[in-house]
Amino acid sequence: MSRAPASSPGHVPSEPALALPWRLAVAILPVVLTAFLGSAATGPNIEGWYAGLAKPVFNPPNWAFPVAWTILYAMIAWSAFRLLGAKPRTGPTVGAWRLALAAFGAQLALNAAWTPTFFAAHALGAALVVSGAMLVMILWTIRLSWRFDRLAAWLLVPYAAWVSFATVLTGAIWHLN
Repeated sequence: MSRAPASSPGHVPSEPALALPWRLAVAILPVVLTAFLGSAATGPNIEGWYAGLAKPVFNPPNWAFPVAWTILYAMIAWSAFRLLGAKPRTGPTVGAWRLALAAFGAQLALNAAWTPTFFAAHALGAALVVSGAMLVMILWTIRLSWRFDRLAAWLLVPYAAWVSFATVLTGAIWHLN
């Protein structure tokens, strides 16, 4: 006769992990929405307004941006997917995991805000502030995620490098214009 294990005093039942389809949706849909918003804000401004800006010599050709961002967005979504799957079942680390997810969401929200700020609003100084804040949040997300899934954290490193470059580029364009 088998018995169910007795519950110990202070035992906290664990929350079930997100089912795979939900985890995929939660990881991918916000990233796709961010990419869509960026594309919608960028497209109408490339040929006119952006083409007329003075740019530094290290400004990449226009075709490099969608290539880089497609790769980065795939890595960001993969990182989110892994981080969502790294959820601790019980204990104080659940709060730290939620904080890592909140930081992840904040950096992605700043990512979604940068393109409309720069391209649609033509607010170069504000875009520089958003880019700097995004970089800080990406680095913090890497630090917080490291504890739960090191690959999830490493997947964000190229993103941090690109946003570092983009922040310098944004500052240079702001300065030149």
